[in-house]
Amino acid sequence: MKRLFDVLLSIFLLIILSPIIIIVYILVFVIMGKPAIFKQPRGGYKGKIFTIYKFRTMTNKTDEHGVLLSDEERLNSFGKFLRYTSLDEFPQIINVLKGDMSLIGPRPQIVEYLPLYSEEQSKRHDVKPGITGWAQVNGRNDISWTKKFEYDVWYVENQSFMLDMKILFKTFLHFFNPQGVSQEGHATVEKFNGKN
Repeated sequence: MKRLFDVLLSIFLLIILSPIIIIVYILVFVIMGKPAIFKQPRGGYKGKIFTIYKFRTMTNKTDEHGVLLSDEERLNSFGKFLRYTSLDEFPQIINVLKGDMSLIGPRPQIVEYLPLYSEEQSKRHDVKPGITGWAQVNGRNDISWTKKFEYDVWYVENQSFMLDMKILFKTFLHFFNPQGVSQEGHATVEKFNGKN
């Protein structure tokens, strides 16, 4: 039932959002350079690794030795705008259609975090990762990793159609009043070290 809902709503979203997606793609290509789509391996269902798609929000600026500059230095005003509005997440609709992700679920994290989760935190992989989730509508990056994963596990243990509808509604409201896009003092968020 959830998979059918994901596919039908994703197709609908892809159709109505296609003009915005095309415009953002062109702007990212012109302002940020190529490739416009950022691809990165992430941990998915049961820890299986998949490639996530997002619009690029950082430039490829390097120092005199060819080493990429810090996130803070590569995140320009346009990239911040994409993150603030969550427009950078739109390509993940393709991930949902492919079956890598669901519309609702714990956010997929980078692969290097996989061995750092506690047994309890690893339960977040008992469902498909989502574009939005319980942690995203309850603080996003304003909360600690520990709290974020507690929300993820709570969702896994209490998931239901009505809870998904509640998360979708709250996500819609957050789109017009973004909060917690980045952690205070960081361009994005502090890295998870297994303790924080």
